[in-house]
Amino acid sequence: MAPSRPRKPSADLPIEVDAAAHPPLGMPAAQFLQRYWQKRPLLIRNAFPGYVSPIQPEDLAGLACEEAALSRLIRHDRASDRYSLRHGPFEEAEFPDLPQQDWTLLVQDVDKWDADVAAVLDAFDFLPRWRIDDVMVSFAAPGGSVGAHVDQYDVFLLQAQGHRRWQIDARPEAPQAFRDDAELKLLQSFDPSHDWVLGPGDMLYLPPGVPHHGVAEDACLTFSVGMRAPSAAELMGDYIDTLAADADESLRYRDPDLAPPADAAEIDAAAMARVVEALNTLRFNDPDRLGDWFGRFITVYRAAGEVLPGDDARSRIEVEWDLQGGAQLLRHPWSRMAWRRAGRGARLYVSGQERSLPARDAQAIANAAVFDGAAYGALSEAGRDAVIELYQGGHYRLLLDDGEEE
Repeated sequence: MAPSRPRKPSADLPIEVDAAAHPPLGMPAAQFLQRYWQKRPLLIRNAFPGYVSPIQPEDLAGLACEEAALSRLIRHDRASDRYSLRHGPFEEAEFPDLPQQDWTLLVQDVDKWDADVAAVLDAFDFLPRWRIDDVMVSFAAPGGSVGAHVDQYDVFLLQAQGHRRWQIDARPEAPQAFRDDAELKLLQSFDPSHDWVLGPGDMLYLPPGVPHHGVAEDACLTFSVGMRAPSAAELMGDYIDTLAADADESLRYRDPDLAPPADAAEIDAAAMARVVEALNTLRFNDPDRLGDWFGRFITVYRAAGEVLPGDDARSRIEVEWDLQGGAQLLRHPWSRMAWRRAGRGARLYVSGQERSLPARDAQAIANAAVFDGAAYGALSEAGRDAVIELYQGGHYRLLLDDGEEE
C-alpha cells in the first residue's frame, strides 16, 4: 500500500491512525468528535479488521435493476477525460457488455434493502442516528472513478472489497471551482496533498468541503456512510412553508398608530417595525414549534420508498397474542424515527409524523429496530397504542415465531 504523502508535515494531529486495537476509529469516540469531526480528514487503517463484504458486485448489479432503487452508472473516457452519467434502473443484460475498466456503479440506500449492509451502521452509534442518511455502495471496475469532487456533508468511506486509491487535498482554501463540461459536479483543478491505497476494512473520514478523488486499483466495493446535512436554504424554506401553511389569516400587517407620512413614497422605520411585528406573530423562535417541525423534517428521507399500510394487517389482539407466543415486530427499513423531550413528556417523530408520549416510551420506540413480547409489554399503555398504530400504518412487519412474515 502506498504511504501517506503529505505536502506539509502536520504539526498537529495525525492524519492516519491504525484502529486494529480500537476499532472503528482508533480512538475513543469523544476524542474523534472533538479533534476530527467536521474539522479534518482521517485515514483509519483496520477500522473494521478482517472485514468481509456482506454483498457481492452481482448483488449490487441486481439491485440497480430494481425500479425503486436509486442507481447511477458513471463511465470515464481517459482519452478525453470526459465522464458520462446514466441513471437506473438498468437492464440485467447491460452489465456483461460493459468494458473491463473505467466505470462505476453506485446505488443509494443499500442499507434499506439489505439488513447485512444496514448492520454496518451499528458501528456508528457514536453519532445521532437521525444524522445518518444512508449507506451508498459503489462497485468500480479497475480504473473506475466518479472524478475529483467535493461533498458538503461528512462521509465515511469504508473499503469493503478490493482496493481503491484515494487522493485528497487537505489544505485550507483548496480550489473548489467546478468544470463546466461535465454533467457531474467535478473540480476544475485538483492537486492532492495526500495519497493512499485502501484495502478491505480501511476507512477514510472526510468532513464537508474536502476535495477528494477515488480510483479503483482493482475491481472493488466501497461503502459510503453519508450524513444528512440540509442546507440553510433547505431548512429555511421548509420551515417557512410550514409556518405559512399554519398561519392564521387574521394575523396581518397592522398600523393602528399610523401618522401622516413625511413622504408618501417612503418605507420608513415605523413601517419596518410593523413588518417585524407581523413576522413575529409566526413564532419563528418558539422552541416547541421549531422542535416539532425539525423532528418531522429530519425523519423524512430526501428520496425514499414510501411506508404504506399492509393489506392484511392483523388486529391488535392477534398481534399481542403473537408477541406473547414469540413473534417479533420488525421496523420497516424506510421508517425513520427520532424523539425529543417536550414539556413533561416527549414527542416521537416517525417519517414526518409526530405523537406525544411519555419520554420512556418515545425513547424505547425510537431506538428499537425490533419489538418482542417483553419489550412491547414494558411500554406504557400509550406506548403500546403507538406501536400498534405504527404497525397498522406499515412501520412494522410481524415476524412469527416460525420465521414467516404476516
